[in-house]
Amino acid sequence: MSAGKIKLTIATTDYDHFRDFRMGLVNAEGIDHTWLTLGHHEVFARFTFNREWDVSELSFAKFCAQVTRPDSDIIGLPVICSRLFRFSSFYVNKNAKIKTITDLKGKRVGSPEWAHSAAVVMRGWMHNEAGVKLTDVHWYQAGANAPGRIEKVELSLPEGLKLTRVSDKSLSEMLASGEIDCAIIARPPTCFLDEHPDVERLFPNYLEMEEEYFARTKVWPIMHLIAIQKHVLEAHPWVARNLLNAFNESKRRSLERLLDPAVSRYPLAWLPTYARRMREMFGGDPFPYGIEENRATLEQMLLYAHQQGIAHKLVKAEDIFPKGVMTNVVV
Repeated sequence: MSAGKIKLTIATTDYDHFRDFRMGLVNAEGIDHTWLTLGHHEVFARFTFNREWDVSELSFAKFCAQVTRPDSDIIGLPVICSRLFRFSSFYVNKNAKIKTITDLKGKRVGSPEWAHSAAVVMRGWMHNEAGVKLTDVHWYQAGANAPGRIEKVELSLPEGLKLTRVSDKSLSEMLASGEIDCAIIARPPTCFLDEHPDVERLFPNYLEMEEEYFARTKVWPIMHLIAIQKHVLEAHPWVARNLLNAFNESKRRSLERLLDPAVSRYPLAWLPTYARRMREMFGGDPFPYGIEENRATLEQMLLYAHQQGIAHKLVKAEDIFPKGVMTNVVV
């Protein structure tokens, strides 16, 4: 450990926008880190159940449950690990005759967990914008492609909501067999990837839908963000901003590589051209951190999590991050 520096453990998936920080090419002033690179389900479970590291990637939905507890022991950083639009995440069995979102009324719809960020966002859209209320659907919870996945946070489900948990089958199996009519899953289920003849996307034009949705709402859904144990900031309040500075610099370098065809590490044609288009679409920063830069997105998720019985209370964006973390520094 370097003299005068505090030691922090950090756990995330291997994101390119974190890589320079993780590898020590970018440093957080005053901090030595031990960085564990693990699958995100393992990171979420071990941090949620055991608080095994100081700083952690966390599902936004699971974060909402934990940060709104009375006397919560964690707080967030406005650093986004993963964000994705999710109209591509609806998979339906053709025999259910589902052609529009309103056809889901009275149907059986599954997701891997109730506090599953992709499903929370899309259930919230259904409930608040698309005319399909939470209680209009019979919900199912099971592992995406293998049975046995469990809920990791406590829930207080809305009155009248019907949720059935299945421990011995996967959503992919049930969707293919017609035991459920639709699944909302972050990644394509095995039955879809295997081109099962009865399984298709509800919204094959999801890209156009997502572009229109962002243009209208300015919401760019957050799936995972960074959480910190509060005791770290109680002992060292400066840690939050120093970590944020390092995460920002690491992201800046990642985007610089992505936008420059001469140094891009990704072996795909026209990726820098597409990245420049995204930079223009998102107002200069295609992957913004910060509170104001993400206010519409943050407060939408906080509302949806509360409506769905995941968050213990409805809070504002400022309530889930350290006070003053976004203070501007004039040089």
